Amino acid sequence: MATPVPHTTNKEPEHLPLYGPGPVYVFTIVALTAAGIALSAAGFAPTADAGAARLPLMALGAALVAGGVALWVAAVKGARIDDGILENRLVTQGAYAIVRNPIYSAFMLACTGALLICGNLWLLALPPVFWAFLTMLMKATEERWLRERYGREYERYCARVNRCIPWFPQG
Repeated sequence: MATPVPHTTNKEPEHLPLYGPGPVYVFTIVALTAAGIALSAAGFAPTADAGAARLPLMALGAALVAGGVALWVAAVKGARIDDGILENRLVTQGAYAIVRNPIYSAFMLACTGALLICGNLWLLALPPVFWAFLTMLMKATEERWLRERYGREYERYCARVNRCIPWFPQG
């Protein structure tokens, strides 16, 4: 006779997923950025040279890459997000005080910077795609989880801190 399988319940997890949808987002935008730059460099993508704006765009691109790296470090090391997740604490200080998704935003900034450095203006169609993908992904996953877990506290946080673009908090 077969041994009965114990019944499992859909018990609420102890904490939010440590990685969530982040790897999917990061892999997707890094792959799109790399593919766009590679296709452009190989002559397989249409090009629109920045002309006289090339040097300022490269400088802006380098600043965005550096800003993305700084934001990532501030979010991961400074705000210690992993500790907040494991402790079931809503992290709203440090980098999380200027953007709700600083790790994902850091990659979005760095990829946008790389596209600016590349100098093909056609590739600047990708950053709005990055933003839309991040917005849809967060609404469908992490924001829903956080709203269920933290309720009104999370709603107040959302009202004052932007989802994707680092900015000064409202009120």
